[in-house]
Amino acid sequence: MAVLPIRISGDPVLHSPALPVEAIDDEIRVLVSDMFETMDAAPGVGLAAPQVGVPLRMFTYGWVDETGTRWRGVAINPELWISPPPAGEPDPDEESEGCLSFPGERFGLRRAARAILRATDLDGEPFEITAEGWLARIFQHEYDHLDGTLYTDRLGERDQRIVAKISKKLGWGKPGVSWMPGVDHLED
Repeated sequence: MAVLPIRISGDPVLHSPALPVEAIDDEIRVLVSDMFETMDAAPGVGLAAPQVGVPLRMFTYGWVDETGTRWRGVAINPELWISPPPAGEPDPDEESEGCLSFPGERFGLRRAARAILRATDLDGEPFEITAEGWLARIFQHEYDHLDGTLYTDRLGERDQRIVAKISKKLGWGKPGVSWMPGVDHLED
């Protein structure tokens, strides 16, 4: 297993739709193992393959909910159904979101309260998870990465101006910029 560099906003792989996984082979198994190691080292609750420079439709997730239930897995070639997000402005305390591809920053973002994830696991078995709350948010966030959308793309105009200023100041927003979890500490 290896920790992989995480691409930062502006890298083309993050802004293009990912391709379906054609076969679950040893190469995919190693990638998934590396993605879990990278996600845990970052630390994060989800990581999509494009975030580590691989344009494939798959993501890992790992989170413990308020009841102590551990949610951890990989979603290969996922489909996601969501309820409509609520109208209005996001609650900055309850709806603040961050991203490993825009590290160290958090912004309020409205997401659907409920989602249904259908995907294939690493053994090639289909599964379905009905998620609510934070787990639904994780699935929506990671699924967006597979379509070439970062959460910062969904922010309102005021927050997008802040994102642009941060990107310019830090030299982000262009191809080839990445950070290494456990080394760079950009998530702090």
